[in-house]
Amino acid sequence: MASTITSGTVTVKLTESVSLNGTDYGATNTLTITAVNEIQQRIVTVPNSTLVKLYDFTGIGTGSGSYGRTSLKYLRITNKDDTNNISINLLGTASNTWTEITPGSSFIVSTGIGISQGVASGTVGTPTLENLVTVTAYSGLTNNVDVECYVAMT
Repeated sequence: MASTITSGTVTVKLTESVSLNGTDYGATNTLTITAVNEIQQRIVTVPNSTLVKLYDFTGIGTGSGSYGRTSLKYLRITNKDDTNNISINLLGTASNTWTEITPGSSFIVSTGIGISQGVASGTVGTPTLENLVTVTAYSGLTNNVDVECYVAMT
């Protein structure tokens, strides 16, 4: 059986809006990703004091949260909590990096060639790209935190 899904285009717009002393300092930037034929969007509750795997790039990409590294074009994690930060771990083939997402904020990774070689490692001034292996989340010691996970693949 042949698929009847027609690929589409994902358009991502980032808009900043601010006026200081009567001067507009806002900006809008648009990213367009063509030939997308699969979207996954889900809300994940990260229980307190628990490490939860959000994305796994070690396989061929079947099932929720498991993706083929080269077909993934856009990844977003949004902290849906109104009070608590969420810690995100990016595990690459050669490095392990933590970052925090504040309430209401998003973490975005996008590349036109897939997430393969989408993580930088190395010292300042000499970064090298490496393959992303997994993305996990940790909510801290006191509260569960909901995150929205969104991916676009070709």
